[in-house]
Amino acid sequence: MDRMTVTVFGGSGFVGRHLVRRLAADGKVIRVAVRDIEAANYLRPMGDVGQIVPIAADLGDNKSVAAAVEGADSVVNLVGLLYESGSQNFEKIHKLGATNVAKASADAGVLKLVQLSAIGASRSSFSAYARTKAAGEKNVKKAFPGATVIRPSIIFGPEDNFFNLFAGISRLSPLIPVFGCPSFPRINIFSDKGPLNIDFYGEGGTKFQPIYVGDVADAIVAALESEEANGNIYEIGGPKIYTSKEMMELLLSTIGRKRILAPIPFWYLNLIAYFMEFLPKPMLTRDQVMLLRRDNVVGSRSKKLHDLGVSATPAEAILPAYLARFRRPRSAMLETS
Repeated sequence: MDRMTVTVFGGSGFVGRHLVRRLAADGKVIRVAVRDIEAANYLRPMGDVGQIVPIAADLGDNKSVAAAVEGADSVVNLVGLLYESGSQNFEKIHKLGATNVAKASADAGVLKLVQLSAIGASRSSFSAYARTKAAGEKNVKKAFPGATVIRPSIIFGPEDNFFNLFAGISRLSPLIPVFGCPSFPRINIFSDKGPLNIDFYGEGGTKFQPIYVGDVADAIVAALESEEANGNIYEIGGPKIYTSKEMMELLLSTIGRKRILAPIPFWYLNLIAYFMEFLPKPMLTRDQVMLLRRDNVVGSRSKKLHDLGVSATPAEAILPAYLARFRRPRSAMLETS
């Protein structure tokens, strides 16, 4: 019996490596469709000889997309941008690229298609990222009505760009930012916290529901295997919702460091982002600030992770393993204890 073939667009990225590993363990033949084949060669040892095959494909090139999906049983599109750079823009990747994958998959008779989107995708959003994600979803559904759309909250794991970034910052800076705090502190007199209490953080900033990258990969695999998932949209997040302040407290607790939590209002964050956009790889953009204005949590009426039969992994169970390198040296901890 022939093994199932799955084409994974963007398979060399953060989510891709975990998905490819799981698909290979299940015995699937995986085509890793990427622009740079050399960047995907590290995936080959995750499977048997010839089981994982990087192939060249550009979402803007219909011929290469069609070649990548030809003969595949299932297709997964993981390609997305965090910021725009040169010819790589949200419209091209999130909308047109996703549309090309869906149309090619339908034309090739592919049985299953999974599109990775993001919580917050909305055609009415002020964020170009969110608007183009939503436009991509709409076009994918039109071209391939049975496609499954998965919208994760912020994804964490060994190669993430969130906890690793701020853990690295904590090594150099005495301050760690808390996003979305009030512009002016609230002063409470004779409250339950004392005769004078100054609240710098309000409700703690933007809320997140971080999800482990392994759970995202498991959700995609489950969607590929479930007929009930066809045509549905799933919003997936971890077992706990954190404010921005709680996320930073969790990080510092995990790496055993004490830092000042700096309340950053959105207007100041927007100013910082303006100057960061001049960098080749900006850590923050004004479009991302727009996204931060909205809580990144699973909707109450949405289909969720457990509807795919996947249990969410707590962040507290995963973070210590890959953030251990950011912990203070034991000798330094003993000197200050």
